[in-house]
Amino acid sequence: MKKIAFIGLGTMGKPMAANLLKKGFAVTVYNRSPEKAVELVPLGAAVAGTPAEAVQDAEAVITMLSNDAAVLDAVLGSGGIAQVVQPGQTVIDCSTVSPETSQQLHAALAERAVEFLDAPVTGSKPQAEAGILAFMVGGSHAAAENMRPVFEAMGSKLIYLGQSGSGSYAKLANNTMVAINALSLVEGLSIVTKAGIDAEQFLQIVQSGGANSRITEMKSGKILNRDFSSQFSLQLMLKDLLLANRVTGQFQLPSPMLKAATGVFQMGLGKGLGEEDLSAIVQCYEEWMNMQVGHKASGLERRRSTRVQLDIPLHLTVHQWEQEGSFTGQTIEGTLVDLSDSGIQIVSSIPLSMDMFVVIHFPQEAELPPVTARVIRIESDSSGGGKFRYGCMLSGLAPYVRLKIETYIESKL
Repeated sequence: MKKIAFIGLGTMGKPMAANLLKKGFAVTVYNRSPEKAVELVPLGAAVAGTPAEAVQDAEAVITMLSNDAAVLDAVLGSGGIAQVVQPGQTVIDCSTVSPETSQQLHAALAERAVEFLDAPVTGSKPQAEAGILAFMVGGSHAAAENMRPVFEAMGSKLIYLGQSGSGSYAKLANNTMVAINALSLVEGLSIVTKAGIDAEQFLQIVQSGGANSRITEMKSGKILNRDFSSQFSLQLMLKDLLLANRVTGQFQLPSPMLKAATGVFQMGLGKGLGEEDLSAIVQCYEEWMNMQVGHKASGLERRRSTRVQLDIPLHLTVHQWEQEGSFTGQTIEGTLVDLSDSGIQIVSSIPLSMDMFVVIHFPQEAELPPVTARVIRIESDSSGGGKFRYGCMLSGLAPYVRLKIETYIESKL
């Protein structure tokens, strides 16, 4: 059996190393927090004090780390494995990193006659524990085949994709789909929750038709059971989405769904959910609709919008359409008086029209950009004085802007 050095014993790395030990490989492990390495000693692992120490006499070196910086430091940094690897060794990086990082490591190790494979995985902690991960591999085909017994000890499938960086490109595309599928699950559950429909019955429908997905099977139970223990953390998903955005930018490829998903996960990170499972993103939706997903609301509750009374002065730029195909505008004073999950209400003495667009300028202290809204309801204000109360729907609002608005308004309560 091959001698393996395994660097990085986090959520995924630890069970992957454990499976190698159970399959009879000689494994030396390294982790920045040594207690995780010590936990594998009963299975037969040797513990190294540095990455460089771990790779001595190893035929294969596996890294499973959190981001590009960690991988680059472990391989090329001071005390990194590049200083001690020998011709004929193979380095396998199972981390999710940018293709540029994979290609940089491939080139650096090739100078030392060392093979490098970028081999990120599909699956999360349960699949890692069960040894059924799938590896998407870029680099030398011969090297990938030589390492097949190592891959098969940790997973059920090896898919060779081509030259260095191919595995990393595929992983970012895969995780883009995972994030979008996760949000589709959460949005569907949010809709039925607001409608008062039993979430478990709804999931039976989903799992019987075209809306079903692996993410539904893996995450719906965690959502309904309020189990946000991390199988794959929200902050790591966001890291991958940001890397995917870099790739689509380099390709000049429009990716509206990727960008929307990235914005929502940025909001989740802003809410402090980064270390929880990516399914914790449901808590953003629950805050927006003032309900817990899976909670059965009564008809009265479904129709009632929880409102927060406010008194925030605003400047409004009112835009009107001219027959010549242009806009004219004027600036008026207004007051933000109500906020709910369905929009905002503004009071002003200036008469506006239905479907008119206004640009809302918050006080300078809010440090908010102008926000566009459409007038969808007009009422006389109960306080009198010839004022009007306008129900406005926010349009084209970036998720991070919504979060900043909510934070600012909370500071005024």
